[in-house]
Formats: sequence, structure tokens, C-alpha cells
Amino acid sequence: MSQAPLLIYLDGKLVPESEAKVSVFDHGLLYGDGCFEGIRIYNGRVFRLTEHLVRLYESARSICLTIPISLEEMEQATLQTVAANQLRDGYIRLVITRGVGSLGLNPYQCPKAGIIIIASGITLYPKEKYETGLNLITCATRRPAAAALSPQVKSLNYLNNIMAKIECIQAGCEEGIMLNEQGFVAECTGDNIFILKGGQFFTPTISSGALNGITRQAAIEILNDMGLSVREVTMTRHDIYTAEECFLTGTAAEVIPAVQYDRRPIGSGKPGPVTAEVMARFSKLANSTGTPVPYA
Repeated sequence: MSQAPLLIYLDGKLVPESEAKVSVFDHGLLYGDGCFEGIRIYNGRVFRLTEHLVRLYESARSICLTIPISLEEMEQATLQTVAANQLRDGYIRLVITRGVGSLGLNPYQCPKAGIIIIASGITLYPKEKYETGLNLITCATRRPAAAALSPQVKSLNYLNNIMAKIECIQAGCEEGIMLNEQGFVAECTGDNIFILKGGQFFTPTISSGALNGITRQAAIEILNDMGLSVREVTMTRHDIYTAEECFLTGTAAEVIPAVQYDRRPIGSGKPGPVTAEVMARFSKLANSTGTPVPYA
């Protein structure tokens, strides 16, 4: 039985995926000029939708991009798109482009931003990796300096992360650590990182180049509920090499253990018990909270 074509929200209308097209003059295509959010749907609810939308609008404001509808209208458009596709579990990609303009960098030649909302499925890592853990490498590609572009802006220009991901794939690994220009750990190609040492968890500071991830914040809340403190620190590769446990967080990845770094085992080389508890608690949280989707 064939799957029904997706309905895509495109500039105020729901259209079949075959008709969801943007102009070749859209600056999102020409220059990677725009921002996005990835959001999850669990059990008929959108997880932390408000937090994601607040971050989207902050990203847009930071790059002088005016989103043509209000945050409340964007929330309704997002829920409408999920409902139209009858998704109870899945992934939302919300994209804001600079819009159609002339050839040239000037963003003020683009009179109106474009809005795209896709609600579909996603599989970032194989299911078995949540049981056995990921292998990580250090990527040669560095995280862009905060003075060039704030790490809090989820820009459409993801080429830096893509080049780092290519390194991971060529090395036979699923994910990699990106360092900042000073050589400190920033984050992975698409995830935040946590390590356990001496009964305490550590994660890189935002100023090191890490995105303040929504799932990152959820993991910190879960660890605090477990009575474990989390310190945001300037992290080195040595800290990861000598960690007792390690896990990554991200909207698509959720919470997933990492067991090897640069061919060195992390801790026992197997997912740790604290990581397993965080994963279980996150699953419970994600499947029991969120903004309900108003299905017809």
C-alpha cells in the first residue's frame, strides 16, 4: 500500500509535495540565507514547540530577517501541517528563507521571507546504535568562530557541518567532535555532548561554540531531577578520552550513548547505566508532554 503524498506548508498554503517549489532566485537557495528548526512529534504531541519557535524567531532577528507571520500564527501553521499529514510520531522541519530577490548579496532586495513547513519521518542513527553506542572521531573541520556567526543561529548554510559529517562517514564513524578555533570541544556535527566524570556531568559552554539545544536543556533538567549536577565547562579532548560515560543529545538523535572516541574506548566501551537512565527518562518525558495536535 503506497503512502499518501505529503502536504507541505508553503507560504500560507498546504500543497502536495510535488507542487512544493521555491524560486531559483530565493536567497535561501542562492546563498544559504535563512534559518530553520527541527522539531519532534511524539504520540500526537509536538515536543517543546514554543521553545523551538522562540529560538527560530531569535535566529531570524539575529540575521535581520523578518518572519511575515507572528509566533502564534506559526504555531498554528505547524500544528495544521502535522494534522494534515496525520502524523502521530515524526519530525518537523521549519524553514525560513530570505525570499525571492535579485542576484547579489543584498538581502533588502528580497521583499518577503519564505516559509516552508515539512512534517515527515526521520531516522538519524540505526536503532541498534541506541543499544551499542556511537563511535566518534575528532573532525579536522573547525566550528565557525562566534565572531563570524553566533552558534545560536540555526542558519541554512550548514556546509561547515556537512564537511565535518563527510569526515565521519569516510572514517567509518557515525558522528564526530568539532573543535573551536582555540582547540576546545564545541559540539558534534549535529548534536550536543555530555560526559560523566567523578559523579558529575559536564557539557561544553555555549561560548565554546555549542548550540543551546532544546534536547540539551531537557537532558540537563533530567540530570538535575536525578540529583546529578551539570557543569558547563571549557572542554578538551582529554576530558572525553578519560570520561566514564558519554552521550549526545539532539532533536533528531534524541539521547544516544557514545562509546568510542578516536578509536579509544570511553569508560568501559559500552553504554553506561546513568546514560541508560537518562535515555529512559527522556523517552517518558517526550511521549507524555508537548503541544497536542488538533487532528480532524
